[in-house]
Formats: sequence, C-alpha cells, structure tokens
Amino acid sequence: MNRIALILVATFLFGCQSNKSKKTQQVVEEQVVDTLASCCSNLPARFGNHQLPQGGVGKDSANTEGMIFIEGGSFVMGGDSLWGRPDEFPHHRVTISSFYMDEHEVTNRQFQAFVEATNYVTTAERKPDWEELKKQVPPGTPKPPEEMLVAASLVFQATDGPVSLNNPTIWWSWVPGADWRHPEGPESSIDGKEDYPVVHVSWEDAVAYAHWAGKRLPTEAEWEYAARGGRNADIYPWGNELIHEGTVKANSWDGRFPYENTSEDGYKRAAPVKQYAPNDYGLYDMAGNVWEWCADWYRADYYQTCRQEGSVIDPQGPKDPYDPDEPYAQKKVTRGGSFLCNDQYCSGFRVAARMKTSWDTGLNHTGFRCVVSAN
Repeated sequence: MNRIALILVATFLFGCQSNKSKKTQQVVEEQVVDTLASCCSNLPARFGNHQLPQGGVGKDSANTEGMIFIEGGSFVMGGDSLWGRPDEFPHHRVTISSFYMDEHEVTNRQFQAFVEATNYVTTAERKPDWEELKKQVPPGTPKPPEEMLVAASLVFQATDGPVSLNNPTIWWSWVPGADWRHPEGPESSIDGKEDYPVVHVSWEDAVAYAHWAGKRLPTEAEWEYAARGGRNADIYPWGNELIHEGTVKANSWDGRFPYENTSEDGYKRAAPVKQYAPNDYGLYDMAGNVWEWCADWYRADYYQTCRQEGSVIDPQGPKDPYDPDEPYAQKKVTRGGSFLCNDQYCSGFRVAARMKTSWDTGLNHTGFRCVVSAN
C-alpha cells in the first residue's frame, strides 16, 4: 500500500476497529479465516446518504435478450458446510416469483453504452464530499488532507508474503484515477476487455445502469435462488465438489492468499464473462470472478427476522442497514465471490455466502448483473 493510500485508510478507519468474533478451522491442512467480518469490511466509504438516481432515463420496457428466465419456486435459504458464517443462519424458507436474470455480469461494453447514452459519472470518478463522508465514520474522525480527497477507488495489490488475513486494508490500496475505465489505476485501460465485467462500480452506479436499462438489481433471495440453479441442497452452483477438485469451475484465487496466485483457472484478476460452465439455469459466473451487488441493505440479524416470519414470499431485505462490526457504515449485500476468494480466506463462491460493502464503495473485484420481474 502506498503512503498516501495508507494514511487515507488509516484516517478513515481511525477508531473503527471492533472486537470481532473469530474462529479458525482446519481444512486441507490450511487455516481458514472464518469471521463475521466481510472481506470488504473496514474499507473507506466515500459519501454519506444513499440516493437513488433521479429523473426518467429508464427504457419503457426491458429487453430480455441475453437474460435467462428463472421460474419461481420455494427453497431453504441460508448457510451450509463448515464455512458458513453466523449471518448466514438460521435457515428459513423463501418463495420467489418468476423473473429474468442477466446470463452474465454487466460488461464494460454494456456499461460504456449506458455512459455514452447518459453522460453518467460514476462514484469513483467523483471527488468525495467530506461533509457526506464523515456521516459514515465515528464522531471525531479527523478530516483527511484535501490532497487525499480526490477521485479514486480501491485496487487489490498482492502482498510480498504471508500476512494476517483479518485486516483487508493490507492488500487494498486507495488509488487516485482508478475507475471502471482504468481498473488497475490511471495507467491501465479496458481496451480489449470489452467483454470483461465492469468493476469499480458502486451500488449507486449499478442502480443507475439498471434504471436506464429498464431493469433492477436482484434481491439477495433472488440471487441465491438463481445461483443454486435448482440444486437446493448443494454448496456450490455446480454441486458439492470443492472448487479446486476436478475440472476448473470458476475464477478464484489459486494458491495462497494474498501473495501467491498460480492462475490455474487461467486468470490472476477478472476473466471475460462466460469463460466457465454455467449452472443448471444457464447462468455464468454465479461463483467467482467478481462480487455482485444486490438490492438489499445488509443486517447481520436479518435471517433471524425471516425465520420468525415463517415462510417468506419475495423478501426485499431489511428496512435499514446495520453491521455490528461497523455500525456507522451503510452497507448493501454483495454475492457470488470473486477472483480473490479461496477456501483459506472467504469461500465466497458458496451459493449461501453473504458479504457486505458500503453502498458508495467501488473495488476492482465488484460488479453486478440485473433482473426483470416476469409479472
């Protein structure tokens, strides 16, 4: 992490660290980090109050070309296996109405069409507003120097060797000039990567695109139902075989995170869409590649509420966010894992795995896909 990024992160996170419950489990002779904290926790948020896009730029009706029809039904939602975290429980029955889902993540090509049509400016391309930003950090947090309050986003940088896996700020850097057009920083580009997932998009950016396309973000329940592909008792979209057993199944971290990636799946970072076999519904990258934004606010206790209600029909998520690890942050749910996930770290490619990210944060391993209600 460079000096400016280190100071910025330290400033934003001053006083934010909490006493998190931690446990470790032995898996394939490796220690698995298994905490309630997200792999995107304790990262700097940019703005304060979440705002839905204003104005009517949406299409009259969505074009469902390139989308998969998902017939509605019921399933048991929640955690599985020894990797399941506390916020994935208790199990609860959910009924989902039919919907269409993008067969793959929104690509750079698709997002560029949206930007060219609307002149939209993403969160990462805007200078942070300290008056809004400070609403998401504890009172008394000092204001960063003005030269640090610049358009930027978070970029993964591999470490030189083993480090504590309980502090994601070690491998994330606040990089000025990093955005969806420049995923690794200002000197990088998406030339030749038109069919890669768009990244460095905040939840607000994803909602804006969906609005323009006449679509919406999936609810967390819709996302999990679709990811299961009808395999309602399985751990992964492809079944129960571990991700590194047998054939290559998804784009994940091959090796020892966060310093050694052998790229057995063909890619060190994001991969083009549709590189790996789809699930039984025909959906690609429901495990690995990039995390995907969902519509829902994140609450660690939300599943307890659902269980109390019995069978839940088309749940929309909690009315407001709350993360006990970072109570001032306003977080949305992300699903599916990314190219940084492996079983020694977050195991985020499980269909039940939940993560949480501040709605105004962009990272180079986070994108999205859209859905359309069938009725």
